[in-house]
Amino acid sequence: MVILDGGLATHLEALGADLRDDLWSARLLLEDPSMIRRAHLDYFAAGAEVAITAGYQASIPAFTRRGLGPRRAEELILLPVRLAAEARDAHGAGTVAASVGPYGAFLANGAEYTGAYDLDEDGLFAWHRDRWHILAGSGADLLACETVPSRAEAAALRRLLAETPGTRAWVSFSCRDDERIGDGTPIAEVAALFAGNPQVVAVGVNCTAPRHIPGLIDRLRGLPVVVYPNSGETWDSRERRWHGLTDPAAFGAAAAGWRERGARLIGGCCRTTPEHIRGIRESLDAS
Repeated sequence: MVILDGGLATHLEALGADLRDDLWSARLLLEDPSMIRRAHLDYFAAGAEVAITAGYQASIPAFTRRGLGPRRAEELILLPVRLAAEARDAHGAGTVAASVGPYGAFLANGAEYTGAYDLDEDGLFAWHRDRWHILAGSGADLLACETVPSRAEAAALRRLLAETPGTRAWVSFSCRDDERIGDGTPIAEVAALFAGNPQVVAVGVNCTAPRHIPGLIDRLRGLPVVVYPNSGETWDSRERRWHGLTDPAAFGAAAAGWRERGARLIGGCCRTTPEHIRGIRESLDAS
């Protein structure tokens, strides 16, 4: 059983960061990298064993759109790995998973939850390729391919894995319900793209409502499973605020159920905090 960290951007905002930007948490790579290192340390202290880097929205197109040159963009893609490794070393143990955000994160229009892309598989392969090779050589322990909403993007990532045979990764999908990923493809169908691949340490779900997790795990039987859902709160785009409350202890208790169903890597995504990870740790240790 491996415990992942929680919502990095959520904790950065709690620490005082202003992330109202298309770069989201990657904005701090330019403005205050030390805050990212501190957030990783807080998650390690709460019981996390894996730090997912602040690279979700860090891509060459995103940085060049900001006016930076390709060489500076590459430096900034590598920086999150170094910050997570420094936090791991200061903590004394842990794993660094380099975040590979979806194309939808670059679009910054919510497409990472729908798969409504303007690129096909070949286009997605080309869009991801430069960053993929940078991260494959970054020294990260593995790559965390996160919030993947479409079959075409999953197929592109499978092709990139084949180009870097020494690279290990997990692939996690954003899901619309307890059966289908964002574009409507059954999760069992896209998971089958990675079945039996020795480079893939786990397949699963992230940034999805916790109520969908049990059913999704059931559809991934026979695979090593990673789950890190959001808190269960809902975002009101009209009022621009979150609705609902989330109890870290209840989140931890739910995590014990996910482990019983077969999940082997468990953490949290949006709106989860170090307290949620502490809740997972305490619940799993007690069960």
